[in-house]
Amino acid sequence: MPNFSLPRTVRITRAHKISAALVASASCAAALAMTAAPSNAAAPAAQASALVKPVGTDGLPVAANDKSAQDKGQDNAVAASISDHLKVTGIDKQGHAAQQAANRSMERKEIVQQAPKSAPKTYTNNLDGWIREALDIMKSKDIPGSYEGLHRNIIRESSGNPYAINNWDINARNGIPSKGLLQVIQPTFDTYHVKGTAHDLYDPVANITAAANYAAHRYGSIDNVNSAY
Repeated sequence: MPNFSLPRTVRITRAHKISAALVASASCAAALAMTAAPSNAAAPAAQASALVKPVGTDGLPVAANDKSAQDKGQDNAVAASISDHLKVTGIDKQGHAAQQAANRSMERKEIVQQAPKSAPKTYTNNLDGWIREALDIMKSKDIPGSYEGLHRNIIRESSGNPYAINNWDINARNGIPSKGLLQVIQPTFDTYHVKGTAHDLYDPVANITAAANYAAHRYGSIDNVNSAY
């Protein structure tokens, strides 16, 4: 086989080109490696950035502050709800108490309405009953007198006869005879008649109260009368 040898200069040049190519190839590889490295290194940096959260002026992470604000808002909402519930409950209790009071008032009214009214006082239709009724009227009108004083004068004047009449004394001669239980003349009866009693000189109660009223004005009380007056 023929031995073809290249000139030394050619061999050196070729070797130099090969070497230069290898160097260039290595540089490209290094460049590619440097280009790819930042991409790979960014992941841990991003992860670290994600783990480290911004801190507020109070030293707490902003996210934590946000959550705290949310919690406070929820707490305030719960407190407001409880307050509203208590107010509503209070109003309900007040309304219930007022209703119960109204019910009790209505029950009392019904009891009062259902309770039988006290029957008016009654008196017997005799001398004892007439005197007792007259005494009750006299008491309401502040006219003094006692059962004994009335009874004593009635027996002396008429013996307890409400229709007794004196036709022989000076009054009879003057045309105004004394009449009734306590022998009262008409002018005296008209002057001292007690309101609420009959306008009848012969009415027992009207006669007694008018005579007692006259005696109170002239003698202080019917109890002080022991003879004709």
